[in-house]
Amino acid sequence: MIPTLPPARRGLIVAALGSSLTVSWASSYYIPAVLAVPMAEELGLSPVWVFGAFSMAMVVSAMVGPWAGARIDGAGGRGVLMLSNLIFAAGLALLAVAPSPAILFAGWAVIGLGMGIGLYEAGFATLAGIYGKDARGPITGITLIAGFASTVGWPLSGLMLASWGWREACLGWALIHLVVALPLNAWLPKGTERIATPSMPVEDGPPPSRLALWLLAFVFAASWFNATAMAAHLPGLLQAAGASTAVAIAAGALIGPAQVAARLLEFGLLRRFHPLLSARIAAAAHPVAAVALVSVGGPAAYIFAAVHGAGNGILTIAKGTLPLALFGAAGYGQRIGWLNAPARILQAAAPLIFGAALTAWGLSAIWLTAGIGLASLVALLVLRRP
Repeated sequence: MIPTLPPARRGLIVAALGSSLTVSWASSYYIPAVLAVPMAEELGLSPVWVFGAFSMAMVVSAMVGPWAGARIDGAGGRGVLMLSNLIFAAGLALLAVAPSPAILFAGWAVIGLGMGIGLYEAGFATLAGIYGKDARGPITGITLIAGFASTVGWPLSGLMLASWGWREACLGWALIHLVVALPLNAWLPKGTERIATPSMPVEDGPPPSRLALWLLAFVFAASWFNATAMAAHLPGLLQAAGASTAVAIAAGALIGPAQVAARLLEFGLLRRFHPLLSARIAAAAHPVAAVALVSVGGPAAYIFAAVHGAGNGILTIAKGTLPLALFGAAGYGQRIGWLNAPARILQAAAPLIFGAALTAWGLSAIWLTAGIGLASLVALLVLRRP
């Protein structure tokens, strides 16, 4: 199978999809950090309840992901991604008018539905539909762009909050979905515009083994757990290691650039190798960083953040490229939906679990995530190229 689309459009497709996914991430995954407290205060709740609603949204996303993937496999990703923008806008509008905690939870449930059909998994499946096994480069490209979602999302949410209020900030993001992200997704090809040629026959190969699927699902769940745990508790962890508050915050700011730098490395040097190699290197990053932090203490805060961030950046790409390289493009969307379902559920629980460990064990809590990272490395070593 080969794309009928001209090569010159590849960059435009990656830019459009990457930009629309940036809006989707910024208006869902990254708004609780800025808006949860004012939401809770106005409704007379503890912020814990708002974060609980967000966790519920991630569970909803895990439930609908396989359906979205199967839909993209059959009809292409454009319609599903456009639907996600409408659903995101509806959920955000529901938050904006929420008069009670019940409506607030309902709004987050709708946003969870949008997350299940409109984040990376849907984008990866869309690109697999367009480019088949050649989608590795475009997948890396959209993660390079959407990797700046927090860089864009947090300041913009904060600006709207300071200028108008949290309800108006939610409405602002809803309008951005309708005015910016929806037209970008509408411009995409369907994702099924491919033709077969005699010189390039379709070879889907044998169905993947159940062991390989379970191993990969575990790897994805482990990487999401560690990434979310660090995102929620990194400053506290670094302070437990002896770093000052200022150093902990500055070190945390390195994670984003480290992720982007690692993705550039994947896009350049590592793309010459099988994705299993880059995934194995990335899985080793967090355990190595943990050993450095425990051994050296606070002075290693910057090293820990940079190494962890780099590994997480490549593992994000691996969530799209590994299933494609190991199992092929046939049934790709539904497959990654199922592979990422356990990851979404663990992601929802990660802040609570690691927070409890950090409170009980202090710096030694890092051995929890280091052990999980090491187990994912072992799973990747067991996996073999087809």
